[in-house]
Amino acid sequence: MTSNIFPARRGVVIGAGPAGLMAAEMMAAAGLSVTVCDHKPSVARKLLMAGKSGLNITKAEERTKFLNAFTTAKGPLEPILNSFDAPAVQGWAEELGQNLFTGTTGRVFPTVMKASPLLRAWLARLSDNGVELKTRWRWTGWDDGTPVFDTPDGMQHLPVDVTVLAMGGASWSRLGATGAWALPLRDAGVDIAPFAPANAGIAMKWSAHMGAHFGAALKGIGLKSGTYRSRGEAVISARGLEGGGIYTVSRGLREGHPLMLDLLPDQTREALTEKLAKPRGKMSLANYLRKTLKLDVAKIALLQEMARPLPGDAADLAKLLKALPVKHAGLRPLDEAISTAGGVKFDAVDDGLMLRARPGVFVAGEMLDWEAPTGGYLISACLATGRWAGQHAAAWAQRD
Repeated sequence: MTSNIFPARRGVVIGAGPAGLMAAEMMAAAGLSVTVCDHKPSVARKLLMAGKSGLNITKAEERTKFLNAFTTAKGPLEPILNSFDAPAVQGWAEELGQNLFTGTTGRVFPTVMKASPLLRAWLARLSDNGVELKTRWRWTGWDDGTPVFDTPDGMQHLPVDVTVLAMGGASWSRLGATGAWALPLRDAGVDIAPFAPANAGIAMKWSAHMGAHFGAALKGIGLKSGTYRSRGEAVISARGLEGGGIYTVSRGLREGHPLMLDLLPDQTREALTEKLAKPRGKMSLANYLRKTLKLDVAKIALLQEMARPLPGDAADLAKLLKALPVKHAGLRPLDEAISTAGGVKFDAVDDGLMLRARPGVFVAGEMLDWEAPTGGYLISACLATGRWAGQHAAAWAQRD
Protein backbone atom coordinates (compact mmCIF):
# COMPACT_ATOMS: atom_id res chain seq x y z
CA MET A 1 0.00 0.00 0.00
CA THR A 2 1.34 3.45 -0.87
CA SER A 3 1.92 5.92 1.96
CA ASN A 4 -0.40 8.88 2.62
CA ILE A 5 2.64 10.96 3.63
CA PHE A 6 5.15 10.26 0.89
CA PRO A 7 4.32 10.40 -2.84
CA ALA A 8 4.34 7.15 -4.81
CA ARG A 9 7.67 6.13 -6.25
CA ARG A 10 7.90 6.71 -9.99
CA GLY A 11 8.80 4.05 -12.52
CA VAL A 12 9.25 4.13 -16.28
CA VAL A 13 8.94 1.20 -18.67
CA ILE A 14 10.65 1.75 -22.00
CA GLY A 15 9.03 -0.44 -24.65
CA ALA A 16 5.32 -1.23 -24.95
CA GLY A 17 5.38 -4.85 -26.09
CA PRO A 18 4.21 -7.83 -23.99
CA ALA A 19 7.24 -7.71 -21.65
CA GLY A 20 6.97 -3.97 -21.08
CA LEU A 21 3.22 -3.94 -20.52
CA MET A 22 3.49 -6.84 -18.08
CA ALA A 23 6.27 -5.03 -16.18
CA ALA A 24 4.07 -1.92 -16.00
CA GLU A 25 1.16 -4.00 -14.68
CA MET A 26 3.28 -5.40 -11.86
CA MET A 27 4.78 -2.03 -10.94
CA ALA A 28 1.39 -0.31 -10.85
CA ALA A 29 -0.05 -3.15 -8.77
CA ALA A 30 2.75 -2.57 -6.26
CA GLY A 31 1.80 1.10 -5.91
CA LEU A 32 4.27 2.81 -8.23
CA SER A 33 3.30 5.69 -10.49
CA VAL A 34 4.15 4.18 -13.89
CA THR A 35 4.80 5.69 -17.31
CA VAL A 36 5.24 3.48 -20.38
CA CYS A 37 7.17 5.04 -23.28
CA ASP A 38 7.42 3.69 -26.81
CA HIS A 39 8.99 5.23 -29.90
CA LYS A 40 6.23 4.03 -32.23
CA PRO A 41 2.86 5.80 -32.63
CA SER A 42 1.02 2.73 -31.30
CA VAL A 43 1.86 -0.09 -28.91
CA ALA A 44 2.49 -3.84 -29.12
CA ARG A 45 2.87 -3.91 -32.89
CA LYS A 46 4.72 -7.21 -32.98
CA LEU A 47 2.07 -8.80 -30.75
CA LEU A 48 -0.64 -7.64 -33.13
CA MET A 49 1.31 -8.98 -36.10
CA ALA A 50 1.66 -12.36 -34.36
CA GLY A 51 -2.09 -12.38 -33.82
CA LYS A 52 -2.78 -12.18 -37.55
CA SER A 53 -2.02 -15.90 -37.87
CA GLY A 54 -3.45 -16.79 -34.46
CA LEU A 55 -2.09 -15.50 -31.15
CA ASN A 56 -0.21 -18.46 -29.68
CA ILE A 57 0.24 -17.21 -26.10
CA THR A 58 1.82 -20.28 -24.49
CA LYS A 59 2.42 -24.03 -24.77
CA ALA A 60 0.61 -26.51 -22.52
CA GLU A 61 3.12 -29.29 -21.96
CA GLU A 62 5.14 -31.00 -19.26
CA ARG A 63 7.31 -28.48 -17.40
CA THR A 64 10.70 -30.05 -18.14
CA LYS A 65 9.93 -30.23 -21.85
CA PHE A 66 8.82 -26.61 -21.80
CA LEU A 67 12.05 -25.49 -20.13
CA ASN A 68 14.20 -27.55 -22.51
CA ALA A 69 12.89 -25.45 -25.40
CA PHE A 70 15.05 -22.60 -24.08
CA THR A 71 18.25 -24.72 -24.43
CA THR A 72 21.29 -22.85 -23.06
CA ALA A 73 19.20 -20.15 -21.33
CA LYS A 74 16.93 -22.52 -19.41
CA GLY A 75 19.09 -22.26 -16.25
CA PRO A 76 18.65 -18.53 -15.58
CA LEU A 77 15.11 -18.57 -16.99
CA GLU A 78 13.85 -21.53 -14.96
CA PRO A 79 12.73 -19.65 -11.80
CA ILE A 80 11.23 -16.90 -13.96
CA LEU A 81 9.26 -19.29 -16.17
CA ASN A 82 8.19 -21.39 -13.19
CA SER A 83 6.83 -18.27 -11.47
CA PHE A 84 4.55 -17.55 -14.44
CA ASP A 85 4.09 -20.87 -16.19
CA ALA A 86 1.67 -21.91 -18.92
CA PRO A 87 -1.35 -22.34 -16.58
CA ALA A 88 -0.63 -18.92 -15.06
CA VAL A 89 -0.44 -17.32 -18.52
CA GLN A 90 -3.77 -18.88 -19.40
CA GLY A 91 -5.33 -17.66 -16.16
CA TRP A 92 -4.05 -14.15 -16.80
CA ALA A 93 -5.52 -14.10 -20.32
CA GLU A 94 -8.84 -15.42 -19.06
CA GLU A 95 -8.93 -12.65 -16.44
CA LEU A 96 -8.73 -10.25 -19.38
CA GLY A 97 -11.90 -11.82 -20.77
CA GLN A 98 -10.27 -14.11 -23.33
CA ASN A 99 -11.70 -17.55 -23.95
CA LEU A 100 -8.89 -19.97 -24.82
CA PHE A 101 -8.46 -23.32 -26.49
CA THR A 102 -5.56 -25.74 -26.66
CA GLY A 103 -4.67 -27.31 -29.99
CA THR A 104 -3.60 -30.92 -30.53
CA THR A 105 0.09 -29.95 -30.24
CA GLY A 106 -0.43 -28.13 -26.93
CA ARG A 107 -0.40 -24.63 -28.39
CA VAL A 108 -2.79 -22.29 -26.58
CA PHE A 109 -4.79 -19.62 -28.44
CA PRO A 110 -7.63 -17.20 -27.76
CA THR A 111 -10.72 -18.59 -29.45
CA VAL A 112 -10.98 -15.39 -31.52
CA MET A 113 -7.42 -16.14 -32.78
CA LYS A 114 -6.57 -12.41 -32.65
CA ALA A 115 -4.39 -10.27 -30.39
CA SER A 116 -6.45 -7.07 -30.57
CA PRO A 117 -9.24 -8.02 -28.08
CA LEU A 118 -6.68 -9.10 -25.47
CA LEU A 119 -4.60 -5.97 -26.03
CA ARG A 120 -7.60 -3.65 -25.73
CA ALA A 121 -8.64 -5.26 -22.45
CA TRP A 122 -5.07 -5.14 -21.15
CA LEU A 123 -4.57 -1.48 -22.00
CA ALA A 124 -7.90 -0.64 -20.34
CA ARG A 125 -6.80 -2.40 -17.15
CA LEU A 126 -3.46 -0.60 -17.16
CA SER A 127 -5.22 2.73 -17.62
CA ASP A 128 -7.59 1.93 -14.74
CA ASN A 129 -4.49 1.28 -12.60
CA GLY A 130 -3.07 4.69 -13.42
CA VAL A 131 -0.46 3.66 -16.00
CA GLU A 132 0.34 6.55 -18.34
CA LEU A 133 1.25 5.74 -21.94
CA LYS A 134 3.46 7.97 -24.07
CA THR A 135 3.97 7.13 -27.75
CA ARG A 136 6.52 8.61 -30.15
CA TRP A 137 8.90 8.87 -27.20
CA ARG A 138 12.24 7.44 -28.32
CA TRP A 139 14.73 6.67 -25.56
CA THR A 140 18.22 8.04 -26.30
CA GLY A 141 20.07 7.14 -23.08
CA TRP A 142 20.68 8.83 -19.74
CA ASP A 143 21.64 12.29 -18.60
CA ASP A 144 23.19 12.04 -15.14
CA GLY A 145 21.07 8.96 -14.44
CA THR A 146 17.81 10.37 -15.78
CA PRO A 147 16.23 8.72 -18.87
CA VAL A 148 16.13 11.06 -21.86
CA PHE A 149 13.63 10.85 -24.73
CA ASP A 150 13.33 12.39 -28.18
CA THR A 151 9.64 13.34 -28.41
CA PRO A 152 7.36 15.35 -30.72
CA ASP A 153 7.82 18.19 -28.21
CA GLY A 154 11.61 18.00 -28.23
CA MET A 155 14.02 16.32 -25.84
CA GLN A 156 12.43 15.34 -22.55
CA HIS A 157 13.97 14.21 -19.24
CA LEU A 158 11.86 11.86 -17.14
CA PRO A 159 13.08 11.68 -13.51
CA VAL A 160 12.16 8.29 -12.04
CA ASP A 161 13.10 6.00 -9.17
CA VAL A 162 13.35 2.84 -11.28
CA THR A 163 13.44 1.85 -14.96
CA VAL A 164 12.49 -1.31 -16.86
CA LEU A 165 13.89 -1.68 -20.37
CA ALA A 166 11.76 -3.88 -22.66
CA MET A 167 12.56 -2.74 -26.20
CA GLY A 168 12.64 -6.10 -27.92
CA GLY A 169 15.34 -7.66 -30.06
CA ALA A 170 16.63 -6.56 -33.45
CA SER A 171 14.25 -8.18 -35.94
CA TRP A 172 11.16 -6.72 -37.62
CA SER A 173 12.47 -3.18 -37.16
CA ARG A 174 9.40 -1.72 -38.88
CA LEU A 175 7.37 -2.98 -35.91
CA GLY A 176 9.68 -1.28 -33.43
CA ALA A 177 12.44 -3.73 -32.47
CA THR A 178 15.51 -2.04 -33.93
CA GLY A 179 18.20 -3.08 -31.44
CA ALA A 180 19.34 0.58 -31.28
CA TRP A 181 19.32 0.30 -27.48
CA ALA A 182 22.53 -1.75 -27.61
CA LEU A 183 24.76 1.32 -28.11
CA PRO A 184 23.81 3.26 -24.95
CA LEU A 185 23.90 0.05 -22.92
CA ARG A 186 27.36 -0.84 -24.19
CA ASP A 187 28.45 2.70 -23.37
CA ALA A 188 27.16 2.08 -19.85
CA GLY A 189 29.35 -1.02 -19.53
CA VAL A 190 26.68 -3.68 -20.17
CA ASP A 191 27.91 -6.92 -21.76
CA ILE A 192 25.81 -7.72 -24.84
CA ALA A 193 25.99 -10.82 -27.02
CA PRO A 194 25.91 -10.04 -30.78
CA PHE A 195 22.49 -10.15 -32.43
CA ALA A 196 21.69 -13.07 -34.73
CA PRO A 197 18.52 -14.34 -36.45
CA ALA A 198 16.42 -16.90 -34.59
CA ASN A 199 13.36 -18.68 -35.96
CA ALA A 200 14.50 -17.63 -39.40
CA GLY A 201 13.81 -18.86 -42.88
CA ILE A 202 16.52 -20.32 -45.13
CA ALA A 203 17.75 -18.53 -48.24
CA MET A 204 17.80 -20.66 -51.40
CA LYS A 205 19.11 -20.08 -54.91
CA TRP A 206 16.46 -22.01 -56.81
CA SER A 207 16.75 -23.17 -60.39
CA ALA A 208 14.06 -21.95 -62.79
CA HIS A 209 11.93 -25.10 -62.60
CA MET A 210 11.20 -24.52 -58.88
CA GLY A 211 9.15 -21.41 -59.68
CA ALA A 212 6.11 -23.57 -60.34
CA HIS A 213 6.22 -24.77 -56.72
CA PHE A 214 6.45 -21.43 -54.90
CA GLY A 215 3.82 -21.44 -52.17
CA ALA A 216 3.69 -25.24 -51.95
CA ALA A 217 4.00 -26.87 -48.53
CA LEU A 218 6.27 -29.80 -47.71
CA LYS A 219 4.00 -31.47 -45.18
CA GLY A 220 4.84 -34.03 -42.53
CA ILE A 221 8.61 -33.97 -43.04
CA GLY A 222 11.42 -34.52 -40.56
CA LEU A 223 14.13 -31.88 -40.23
CA LYS A 224 17.51 -32.06 -38.54
CA SER A 225 20.42 -29.66 -38.10
CA GLY A 226 22.99 -30.53 -35.47
CA THR A 227 21.17 -31.40 -32.24
CA TYR A 228 17.99 -29.59 -33.34
CA ARG A 229 15.16 -31.68 -34.72
CA SER A 230 11.66 -30.96 -35.88
CA ARG A 231 8.68 -32.73 -37.34
CA GLY A 232 6.39 -30.43 -39.26
CA GLU A 233 6.22 -28.58 -42.52
CA ALA A 234 8.13 -26.11 -44.63
CA VAL A 235 6.90 -23.79 -47.35
CA ILE A 236 8.73 -23.32 -50.64
CA SER A 237 8.90 -19.61 -51.46
CA ALA A 238 10.73 -17.44 -53.95
CA ARG A 239 13.12 -16.46 -51.15
CA GLY A 240 13.76 -19.96 -49.83
CA LEU A 241 12.27 -22.32 -47.25
CA GLU A 242 10.10 -21.01 -44.43
CA GLY A 243 7.67 -22.32 -41.83
CA GLY A 244 7.57 -23.78 -38.34
CA GLY A 245 9.64 -26.85 -39.11
CA ILE A 246 12.45 -24.72 -40.56
CA TYR A 247 12.36 -22.19 -37.73
CA THR A 248 12.80 -24.90 -35.11
CA VAL A 249 16.10 -26.11 -36.60
CA SER A 250 17.41 -22.73 -37.81
CA ARG A 251 19.68 -22.44 -34.79
CA GLY A 252 21.55 -25.51 -35.97
CA LEU A 253 22.18 -23.87 -39.34
CA ARG A 254 23.34 -20.70 -37.61
CA GLU A 255 25.83 -22.80 -35.67
CA GLY A 256 27.18 -24.24 -38.93
CA HIS A 257 25.50 -27.65 -39.11
CA PRO A 258 24.05 -29.05 -42.36
CA LEU A 259 20.31 -29.32 -42.88
CA MET A 260 18.93 -32.81 -43.54
CA LEU A 261 15.33 -33.61 -44.48
CA ASP A 262 13.45 -36.85 -44.06
CA LEU A 263 10.78 -36.67 -46.75
CA LEU A 264 8.98 -39.81 -45.52
CA PRO A 265 9.52 -39.98 -41.74
CA ASP A 266 6.77 -42.54 -41.17
CA GLN A 267 8.51 -45.14 -43.35
CA THR A 268 11.78 -46.92 -42.65
CA ARG A 269 14.65 -46.97 -45.08
CA GLU A 270 14.26 -50.72 -45.43
CA ALA A 271 10.58 -50.42 -46.34
CA LEU A 272 11.35 -47.75 -48.90
CA THR A 273 14.13 -49.86 -50.42
CA GLU A 274 11.73 -52.75 -50.81
CA LYS A 275 9.14 -50.59 -52.56
CA LEU A 276 11.69 -48.95 -54.82
CA ALA A 277 13.02 -52.33 -55.92
CA LYS A 278 9.82 -52.90 -57.90
CA PRO A 279 10.19 -52.49 -61.69
CA ARG A 280 9.55 -48.98 -63.00
CA GLY A 281 8.61 -49.96 -66.51
CA LYS A 282 8.04 -47.00 -68.83
CA MET A 283 7.07 -44.56 -66.05
CA SER A 284 9.11 -41.43 -65.54
CA LEU A 285 10.99 -41.38 -62.27
CA ALA A 286 8.70 -38.63 -60.95
CA ASN A 287 5.57 -40.66 -61.70
CA TYR A 288 7.20 -43.76 -60.26
CA LEU A 289 7.94 -41.99 -56.97
CA ARG A 290 4.47 -40.51 -56.85
CA LYS A 291 2.69 -43.83 -57.45
CA THR A 292 5.03 -46.13 -55.56
CA LEU A 293 5.67 -43.98 -52.48
CA LYS A 294 2.75 -41.51 -52.70
CA LEU A 295 5.37 -38.75 -52.74
CA ASP A 296 3.73 -35.44 -53.64
CA VAL A 297 4.85 -33.13 -56.42
CA ALA A 298 6.52 -30.56 -54.15
CA LYS A 299 8.66 -33.18 -52.42
CA ILE A 300 9.67 -34.71 -55.74
CA ALA A 301 10.64 -31.27 -57.05
CA LEU A 302 12.79 -30.57 -53.99
CA LEU A 303 14.39 -34.02 -54.18
CA GLN A 304 15.38 -33.42 -57.79
CA GLU A 305 16.52 -29.86 -57.07
CA MET A 306 18.87 -31.04 -54.31
CA ALA A 307 20.14 -34.36 -55.70
CA ARG A 308 19.72 -34.54 -59.47
CA PRO A 309 20.67 -36.93 -61.07
CA LEU A 310 18.94 -39.26 -58.64
CA PRO A 311 20.59 -42.63 -57.97
CA GLY A 312 19.21 -45.66 -59.81
CA ASP A 313 19.92 -48.07 -56.97
CA ALA A 314 16.87 -48.61 -54.71
CA ALA A 315 18.87 -48.59 -51.47
CA ASP A 316 20.73 -45.42 -52.38
CA LEU A 317 17.52 -43.63 -53.36
CA ALA A 318 15.83 -44.74 -50.12
CA LYS A 319 18.80 -43.40 -48.16
CA LEU A 320 18.45 -40.06 -49.93
CA LEU A 321 14.73 -39.86 -49.21
CA LYS A 322 15.43 -40.39 -45.50
CA ALA A 323 18.36 -37.94 -45.29
CA LEU A 324 18.22 -35.37 -48.07
CA PRO A 325 21.02 -32.80 -47.71
CA VAL A 326 19.73 -29.30 -48.47
CA LYS A 327 22.06 -26.95 -50.32
CA HIS A 328 21.23 -23.45 -49.13
CA ALA A 329 22.58 -19.90 -48.93
CA GLY A 330 22.31 -19.46 -45.16
CA LEU A 331 19.62 -17.93 -43.02
CA ARG A 332 17.46 -15.08 -44.19
CA PRO A 333 18.52 -11.62 -42.90
CA LEU A 334 18.13 -10.72 -39.22
CA ASP A 335 15.37 -8.19 -39.84
CA GLU A 336 13.19 -10.92 -41.39
CA ALA A 337 13.62 -13.33 -38.47
CA ILE A 338 10.70 -13.93 -36.15
CA SER A 339 12.93 -13.44 -33.10
CA THR A 340 16.46 -12.51 -32.12
CA ALA A 341 19.33 -14.40 -30.55
CA GLY A 342 21.83 -12.36 -28.58
CA GLY A 343 21.20 -9.37 -26.34
CA VAL A 344 21.98 -8.54 -22.73
CA LYS A 345 23.89 -11.44 -21.23
CA PHE A 346 22.52 -13.00 -18.05
CA ASP A 347 25.87 -12.38 -16.39
CA ALA A 348 25.16 -8.66 -16.82
CA VAL A 349 21.99 -8.81 -14.67
CA ASP A 350 21.33 -10.01 -11.14
CA ASP A 351 18.69 -12.57 -10.14
CA GLY A 352 16.00 -9.89 -10.36
CA LEU A 353 17.08 -8.91 -13.90
CA MET A 354 18.64 -5.64 -12.74
CA LEU A 355 21.69 -4.45 -14.66
CA ARG A 356 24.80 -4.82 -12.53
CA ALA A 357 26.33 -1.83 -14.30
CA ARG A 358 23.29 0.40 -13.65
CA PRO A 359 21.46 -0.23 -10.37
CA GLY A 360 17.79 0.62 -10.64
CA VAL A 361 17.58 -0.38 -14.31
CA PHE A 362 15.95 -3.74 -15.12
CA VAL A 363 15.72 -5.64 -18.42
CA ALA A 364 12.97 -7.90 -19.77
CA GLY A 365 11.79 -9.72 -22.88
CA GLU A 366 13.83 -10.23 -26.04
CA MET A 367 16.46 -7.73 -24.92
CA LEU A 368 17.88 -10.60 -22.87
CA ASP A 369 20.13 -13.22 -24.47
CA TRP A 370 17.74 -16.15 -24.87
CA GLU A 371 15.93 -17.80 -27.74
CA ALA A 372 13.28 -20.45 -28.19
CA PRO A 373 11.29 -21.94 -31.06
CA THR A 374 7.89 -20.67 -32.09
CA GLY A 375 4.89 -22.41 -30.59
CA GLY A 376 3.99 -20.27 -27.58
CA TYR A 377 7.42 -20.15 -25.96
CA LEU A 378 8.35 -16.65 -27.18
CA ILE A 379 5.33 -14.73 -25.90
CA SER A 380 5.18 -16.80 -22.72
CA ALA A 381 8.80 -15.97 -21.85
CA CYS A 382 8.34 -12.29 -22.68
CA LEU A 383 5.37 -12.14 -20.30
CA ALA A 384 7.25 -14.04 -17.59
CA THR A 385 10.41 -11.94 -17.76
CA GLY A 386 8.35 -8.74 -17.85
CA ARG A 387 6.43 -9.82 -14.79
CA TRP A 388 9.63 -10.79 -12.95
CA ALA A 389 11.44 -7.55 -13.83
CA GLY A 390 8.40 -5.44 -12.90
CA GLN A 391 8.03 -7.11 -9.51
CA HIS A 392 11.72 -6.75 -8.69
CA ALA A 393 11.80 -3.18 -9.98
CA ALA A 394 8.91 -2.24 -7.68
CA ALA A 395 10.62 -3.90 -4.72
CA TRP A 396 13.88 -2.09 -5.49
CA ALA A 397 12.17 1.31 -5.75
CA GLN A 398 10.42 0.78 -2.43
CA ARG A 399 13.33 -0.87 -0.65
CA ASP A 400 13.79 1.88 1.96
